[in-house]
Amino acid sequence: MRVTRKPRSTAPATPLRELLPPFLEDLRRQDRATATVRSYGHDLELFLRWWEGQGAPVLAALDAARYRDRLVDGRRHKPATIHRRMESLRRFLRWGAEKGHLEAGLEQPLRPVPRPPRHKPKSLGDAEIQALLRAAGASGRGLALRNYALVQMLVQTGLRVGETAEVRVEDATVRERTGLVCVREGKGRRPREVPLNTAARRGLRRWLESRQPLDPEAPLFVSERGGPMSVRALQHTLAEIARRAGLEPGRVTCHAMRHTFATRYLRRHPGKLVELASLLGHESLDTTAIYTRASLEELAADLESASSPDDV
Repeated sequence: MRVTRKPRSTAPATPLRELLPPFLEDLRRQDRATATVRSYGHDLELFLRWWEGQGAPVLAALDAARYRDRLVDGRRHKPATIHRRMESLRRFLRWGAEKGHLEAGLEQPLRPVPRPPRHKPKSLGDAEIQALLRAAGASGRGLALRNYALVQMLVQTGLRVGETAEVRVEDATVRERTGLVCVREGKGRRPREVPLNTAARRGLRRWLESRQPLDPEAPLFVSERGGPMSVRALQHTLAEIARRAGLEPGRVTCHAMRHTFATRYLRRHPGKLVELASLLGHESLDTTAIYTRASLEELAADLESASSPDDV
């Protein structure tokens, strides 16, 4: 019996790769953050490489579904990563259809990727933070004041690493009893102000006093040569401080410091989700609410304490 295959759905002749630059430019015109546009570009570049390897003349709805299944079956990616890549692809395909470049409905077969329940992100304990501060304060090559101020800034304000790299001297107000840091462009290009507590002010004051005279437009954190510290440089610096503090590799990251700030804040101010969301720059309280959930370590400790010696 001969099987007649249905013809592949057709689309306008615009090469798929040529659509990526105008799509990303459209995101920029929508005032999307630079990191967000870069993430879309990375995700879609991976899809385009895969699709071009298939040798298909035009994109069909099943191609997008097959790509999703490949990511799921590969078992190399976390569900959250797959979900993000599918969201990038879904938005790209919908945009292409709205502009008349692609057939409508190509994104419809992209079913949501099941994700496990989210637990509270891992944060550092008080002993680990103290170890970091001691190691930072013992840094050589004249970097002790800078590194100590950096650790205090991250753990006492919860700023994202990209936001920390963008802070200028004039964005930090440090007085005897009050202080704040102004984030000019947070996620979603939303500015915000975060108060500086005593520990953060003390570390920053000593660091800034060592750099007099100061240009208000100068970066708050600079390299050994006096230039601005990139995101990668900040991450590398924190990793090196953690190594010298004898902490577990990979556990101490700039994002873990942000989680630590949030966890400590709610521990001292239970129920103040709205306030925490404002400090972290979250648009939705659902994002902030993750810090009210139990972590895997806390669940394991609860189960351990509930067990008895006779349990088999």
